[in-house]
Amino acid sequence: MIFFQEEVRLPSFVRGFHLITDTVLKAMPQIKQVSTGMLTVFIKHTSASLTINENADPTVRTDFESHINVMVPEDAPYYIHTYEGPDDMPAHIKASLMGSSVQVPVTQGRLNLGTWQGIYLCEHRNNASGRSLVISCFGH
Repeated sequence: MIFFQEEVRLPSFVRGFHLITDTVLKAMPQIKQVSTGMLTVFIKHTSASLTINENADPTVRTDFESHINVMVPEDAPYYIHTYEGPDDMPAHIKASLMGSSVQVPVTQGRLNLGTWQGIYLCEHRNNASGRSLVISCFGH
């Protein structure tokens, strides 16, 4: 069994859904040493999240942002936690709905994603600074 772990700081992204699959792979070149295993990506923040979805058509990411903003609107009158602005509490809710980690099988040194799948950073804040990811890969 082998185990690798890297922490990477992403640059600031605008609010929305962004493909980061290539960034993850660049941060974990050791994946090539794993014939069968798992890769986990964890985000160390409470107002951004990760998910896996469509990697080809950018309109999917635009639609994700539009839909989640309808599901979790800003300025709801019942929000109490608004210390950092109107996007603060909605960002926390969105992050919990989407999740803080993704797992992807590793096969023959490559992510075993579907043809149209990629890893997304879901940035839920208007003015977020860079985000930190912990990327772990283990297997044989």
